[in-house]
Amino acid sequence: MSARDESPTTTDATAPMTPPEADLPWEELAEAATAAMRNAYVPYSSFPVGAAALTDDGRIVSGCNVENASYGLTLCAECSLVSQLQMTGGGRLVAFSCVDGNGNALMPCGRCRQLLYEFRAPGMLLMTVSGIKTMDEVLPDAFGPQHLADTGTSSAGNTESGNTT
Repeated sequence: MSARDESPTTTDATAPMTPPEADLPWEELAEAATAAMRNAYVPYSSFPVGAAALTDDGRIVSGCNVENASYGLTLCAECSLVSQLQMTGGGRLVAFSCVDGNGNALMPCGRCRQLLYEFRAPGMLLMTVSGIKTMDEVLPDAFGPQHLADTGTSSAGNTESGNTT
C-alpha cells in the first residue's frame, strides 16, 4: 500500500523521509502560495493568505483563506490546501510554505499546525518566519491519530463504515 492510499489516521514507519531541505523546491512553493493568495476571499480582514505544499508523490497542492461574515466559519489557507490534497488523490505533505499579501512567510496558526500534522510525511519541513523548521519543532508533543489508535476508539478517516469524520 502506498502512502497515497493510506487514510490520514495511519502512519507508515517504512514511509520515506522528507528529502534534505536543499533538495526541496522552496522557491516554487512560495510562488504557488503567492498565486493561491491572489484568489483569497478576504472582504472583512483584507489579509489574504496563500499556502502551498509538496506531496510525497511530487505534486504541489495549494490553498487560500476564505472569510465568512460570521468570522468563525472562515477557512484558513491550510484548510483549503488539505481539501485540495484530498480531492486530488490524497497523500502526505513533505514541505510547506505559507505567505501573506506581500509574499512574506507566515507561521501557520495553532489550529492549522494541527491540521498539517495530521497529513504530514515523516520529517515534514515548513518554511517559517524563523527559517525552515520541522513539523515537530512547530508543534512539539502533538496530539495525533496515533493517540486515538492507542485507545481502540478511532474511527476518524474510516470510510468503510460510512463514517467520514
